[in-house]
Amino acid sequence: MSKLAVCCGIVLPMADRKIPRDSGNDYALAPITARQDFVRAHTGSAVKHVASYSLDPETLPGNIENFFGVAQVPIGLAGPVLVNGEHAQGEYFVPLATTEGTLVASYGRGMKLCRQAGGITTTVIDDRMQRAPVFSFNSAREARAFSQWLDGHFEQIAAAAQETTRSGTLLDIQKFPVSKLLYTRFNYSTGDAAGQNMTSKATFAACAWIKQNYPHELHFLLEGQFATDKKTSIVNMLHTRGKRVVAEITLPAALVEKQMHVSTDKLYNARMRGQLGSIMSVTNNNGSHSANGITAMFIATGQDVANVAESSALYGFSELLPNGDFYASVTLPSLIVGTYGGGTGLATQRECLEMLGCYGAGKVHKFAEIVAATVLAGELSLGSAVVADEWVQSHDQLGRNRP
Repeated sequence: MSKLAVCCGIVLPMADRKIPRDSGNDYALAPITARQDFVRAHTGSAVKHVASYSLDPETLPGNIENFFGVAQVPIGLAGPVLVNGEHAQGEYFVPLATTEGTLVASYGRGMKLCRQAGGITTTVIDDRMQRAPVFSFNSAREARAFSQWLDGHFEQIAAAAQETTRSGTLLDIQKFPVSKLLYTRFNYSTGDAAGQNMTSKATFAACAWIKQNYPHELHFLLEGQFATDKKTSIVNMLHTRGKRVVAEITLPAALVEKQMHVSTDKLYNARMRGQLGSIMSVTNNNGSHSANGITAMFIATGQDVANVAESSALYGFSELLPNGDFYASVTLPSLIVGTYGGGTGLATQRECLEMLGCYGAGKVHKFAEIVAATVLAGELSLGSAVVADEWVQSHDQLGRNRP
């Protein structure tokens, strides 16, 4: 008697629960259709819309397994946002993929305010990606000796890492001794790729060289959870993971009053109260909703959306100037983005990057600056709406979609 399993209330033989695959070409029409039929048979869903798409499945190897359809997320257009950056210069219409009503409108309102104030100045401060192996020894003194040995052999270690990549470079190795362990952070520049896979491969090669050439016994784990991949952390906020980008602007008091229906002194007072609330809640940023704009841009442009856990970290800083004008800035200390590789080359994602002039080589800092400018515009818009008592009203008008 065959084993049985319950799937959506239907009793099925265990053998019938195996997802169809084709070892020869799993992205051909036949296995995709078989998986769609499998879903229909086992779940009762028609998958009519999921199974409708314009992309070529043959472009998907390396991006997804067991492909059977797409999740269609609506994309709205915000802007233009005026960016006075070192890499992004000019006006950009920003694609935001979201299902949250009012989001695109809110970012668009902030972009209008900033554009009328002369634009947002953006600066990429730092750029590095990590893998963080931990090395184990029999005593703290052995760990200290190894730390000193690392310093004397950095060039050879970097050369071993370099053999695995054409666009990545090992910049330095940070060291954090604890007990008889040495936690490290191998910091790389990664070109136009986000770089997590690149740094994993390069660091594994570097650690293999270390283990082969270190004259004493050692053990290592390739990742000691100190790179905090896809987890927000203080270490990455302080030391940078991805791009560290600043976006800043000075807003004339009269313009804020006219466009946002709030005075700059009330805006600043609300900002100070929000600062205390952020401290009390021990959050990863003292802003309002950086994850909103970043997530919407990530989905639209093929970024690894799980990186929002780190990328949404934000340091907000504001000043009420003596003449009543309002200085505002955001610093994104761990913005993980790429303009090449990963999901950026897929059909719709590439089109959205091309809208920004950010697809391909040499564009990642430009893209990072546009993301930071978008975040600042969104922070100013939401912050003003809360103070002007327009927040709930705007969601009632634009954010309700219920049957």
